[in-house]
Amino acid sequence: MMIQTKGITKSFGSLQVLKGIDLAIDNGEIVAIVGPSGAGKTTLLQIIGTLDAPDSGWMAINGTETGRLNDRELALFRNNHIGFVFQFHQLLPEFTALENVMIPALIGKERPAAAKRRAEEILDFLRMADRMTHKPSELSGGEKQRVAVARALVNNPAVILADEPSGSLDTKNKEELHALFFELRDRMKQTFVIVTHDEQLAAQTDRVIHIKDGMVLL
Repeated sequence: MMIQTKGITKSFGSLQVLKGIDLAIDNGEIVAIVGPSGAGKTTLLQIIGTLDAPDSGWMAINGTETGRLNDRELALFRNNHIGFVFQFHQLLPEFTALENVMIPALIGKERPAAAKRRAEEILDFLRMADRMTHKPSELSGGEKQRVAVARALVNNPAVILADEPSGSLDTKNKEELHALFFELRDRMKQTFVIVTHDEQLAAQTDRVIHIKDGMVLL
């Protein structure tokens, strides 16, 4: 099992956003999390990504119970085991595509030459070889999102978490990004958890998890 959660709850002040979430996601599975705005989807994704801590409950990723890790161990675990793809790519504007992709590897203490080689390999695989030296301002929306995917992949994470990854893309780039996720799963056995409002993407995934009012609908 790649991801397991039991009884995850989360409140912000008097508002309880998550009300006991139980999940089990297999290795190599592509899962969509869907639900109305305010249902708790992004909060759940942030907790799975260890960016936020639940108020109560238990979670394990790839066999590691994340609640037992201290802050330093958690940051290292997150960098090595979890890749993130956001709606607005969040690339650093002063760096080239190649440098943006290298950053998580360098944070993980990878040697610069090895980090560069790995980043080049992934960008080449994502058909971005001729755009490596371009800065984000010189890339199209679809190209920026491919660089963001490459950055998520550079440390060979156990799981990739995507929050509305195609929300800012036009139809053509959206379809290409969706196809890319399934290609990565087939080639690299990558696990994906995708929060999305895109019904077309959700319908293509292995499984759809519906969340409403902080609970998983069964």
